[in-house]
Amino acid sequence: QVHLVESGGGLVQAGGSLRLSCEASGRSFSSVAMGWFRQAPGKEREFVAGISWSASIIYYTDAVKGRFTISRDNPKNTVYLQMNSLKPEDTAVYYCNALERFGTNGFYELLYDYWGQGTQVTVSS
Repeated sequence: QVHLVESGGGLVQAGGSLRLSCEASGRSFSSVAMGWFRQAPGKEREFVAGISWSASIIYYTDAVKGRFTISRDNPKNTVYLQMNSLKPEDTAVYYCNALERFGTNGFYELLYDYWGQGTQVTVSS
C-alpha cells in the first residue's frame, strides 16, 4: 500500500523560508515523477511543482518561480520543496503525489488517486 507523508510546514513570517519533505513508502518511487500541490481555503488544489524521476525535467507554476525549488533523493524515496521569500498568498495545505506524467505547461496526470494528510503552511504578513 502506498503512503505519502508530508512534513515541514509551519507558521512563518512573510519573507521567510520553509523546507517541506514528502516521504513515500509502499514501493520504490525512484522511477516515478513526483509533484507538490497546494490547496488554500475555498480554492481548488493547485499543481505547484513537478520533478521527473531523473530530475531532468522540472515544472513550477508561475506564482512560485524563482522562490521555490523542488528536489528529490531517490534512495530515500523522498521529495523536497524548498520555499523561500514566502508570501501570505502561499498559505495553504501542501501535498505531494506521484505523477503518471506532467508537462512544463502545467499539465499533469496523477499516478494514484490517493492523498496524504498534507502539511499546513501559514505565512503571516
